[in-house]
Amino acid sequence: MSGVFSDPGALSRHRDVLVATEDTRHKVVAVCGGTGCRAQGAMKVFDALCTEIDAHGADRTVGMRATGCHGFCERGPLVKVLPEGILYEHVQVADVVEIVEKTLLGGEVLERLLCEDPVTGQRYRREEDIPFYSHQRRIVLRDTGQLDPTSIDDYIAAGGYSALVRALEMGPTAVLEEVKRSGLRGRGGAGFPAGRKWEACRSAAGELRYVVCNADEGDPGAFMDRSILEGNPHSVLEGMTIGAFAMGAREGYVYVRQEYPLAVEHLDLAIEQSRALGLLGDAILGSDLSFDVRVSRGGGAFVCGEASAMMASLEGRRGVPHRRLIHLSEHGLWGRPTNVNNVESWANVPLILLNGAEWFRAIGTEGSPGTKIFSLVGMVNNTGLVEVPMGMTLRQIIFDVGEGIPDGKAFKAVQTGGPSGGCLSADKLDVPVDFDTLVAEGSMMGSGGMIVMDEETCMVDVAKYFLRFLASESCGNCTSCRDGLSILHDLLGDITEGRGTRETIALVEELADTVEATSLCALGTSAVNPVLSTLRYFREEYLAHVDDKRCPAGVCKALISFSILAERCNGCTLCAVRCPQDAVVGEKKQPHTITQELCIKCGICKDVCNRDAVLVQ
Repeated sequence: MSGVFSDPGALSRHRDVLVATEDTRHKVVAVCGGTGCRAQGAMKVFDALCTEIDAHGADRTVGMRATGCHGFCERGPLVKVLPEGILYEHVQVADVVEIVEKTLLGGEVLERLLCEDPVTGQRYRREEDIPFYSHQRRIVLRDTGQLDPTSIDDYIAAGGYSALVRALEMGPTAVLEEVKRSGLRGRGGAGFPAGRKWEACRSAAGELRYVVCNADEGDPGAFMDRSILEGNPHSVLEGMTIGAFAMGAREGYVYVRQEYPLAVEHLDLAIEQSRALGLLGDAILGSDLSFDVRVSRGGGAFVCGEASAMMASLEGRRGVPHRRLIHLSEHGLWGRPTNVNNVESWANVPLILLNGAEWFRAIGTEGSPGTKIFSLVGMVNNTGLVEVPMGMTLRQIIFDVGEGIPDGKAFKAVQTGGPSGGCLSADKLDVPVDFDTLVAEGSMMGSGGMIVMDEETCMVDVAKYFLRFLASESCGNCTSCRDGLSILHDLLGDITEGRGTRETIALVEELADTVEATSLCALGTSAVNPVLSTLRYFREEYLAHVDDKRCPAGVCKALISFSILAERCNGCTLCAVRCPQDAVVGEKKQPHTITQELCIKCGICKDVCNRDAVLVQ
């Protein structure tokens, strides 16, 4: 395949495919239709808005769109009014009449529905003024809050598939070189240069080769790939088609989680629409390029995010990793050359082709160009999906985008990279977030999970929690991972339950090093990161557990006790009424006490006390 148009006039005859009908309506109401907002009733709000707009005869001047995720999931359902950029939060069906009559028809802004700053209480009228958005650099997510993901016309009107046209004009070699010059690194975790992977796949022997999109996003709390597929599936298809053109592939697969039904629905529809317009299939846009995509749904196994396990699952076999003595670029799916990139990586490709490699390299750092999407969750004021330039510090992400820790509590740690990532302490807040720096600090980029923890978090308990998850997700194919992770989890259990000694800590370190060195795939080799990083940065907390038999954060039940400070207790009896064991005793309006033999350490007394009289030791 030459990669250029075999008929010089074919491109001009097919350009009309890429002309979408322009929406001439004065206003557009974009309701977040992502999974998070749908769970909070967003589609009921959408239907009510459509009905109310029709009832006022305003459907000719006001358009409606159910878009992808806006990112600010905790504030949903979200409603954005364009072109003004007014963003309303926590919108309910009861608010719809007022929105239509006062905002859409009357031009009035409803102050009570504007996004409220969790720290200052200030309300912001425009989306771009909200700190959560103003500190981001949204390029991959630029359109997910505005486009209708079920409409290929919307995508084309925003410039979609123009990058594919440009690629076909450039030819496969020039496209490959442009991606190499951009320095794009895979956003799935390892950060391997995409251009080098493409080149290896293209150069491998054989006529038949495949491109695969890894959408098996299994990290707890992570939803970056899901949101892109739900909100802008055509960007991924366009990126895959460009990649197939550069590598000489004719077939592609999207391996997506079974638990992502909306993403699959939108992706399937996008594939049908692209085929109908000749953007997938034979002789795409009249060129020599023929390429099509199929969707394969995974069964929910975390390990299938590993590329060799994914190949086995795609072939209909059990998803178990194998030692890669030969790279997938040479011997992958059905023994053919195969290139695997994740959703975010593919979505970056059209942007690079349209804007150029130098534009992309100007964002981020020298070694990690571009932006990265993170799922910012945990003990932080603003949680959600954020896209920031590579090289932005942890402090900027957590305290500028996230606006700090709730209730004035102190920051303690942040875990980057999902369950296999490391936990970094407060003295690492000024570390730039890029692939190489995070690895050097004992963590990793991963697919983009970022969990923030405050002063009330026990780091030993955190390491134990992630070990429990990873041990349960091990495929069992190698002894070091299958048995090692379970033993590590039990050893941490000894520490949190008061049976640990300094020798236990030494054994944990030795076993963690062994699991890391001898596991078959990346699940095992990275699973010990939470343990090793917490030992590295929070060793004093481990020592308090084994030496003093005390949990400094007051989390590990076996090592804490509850008592009531008499000088603060006014005898309101609230704790006594709520205690499930009748362990709290005392007369009304007199200081109460806790009978330790009856206390099950549930913490209800502390939760309900409004005088901060319950002490945890």
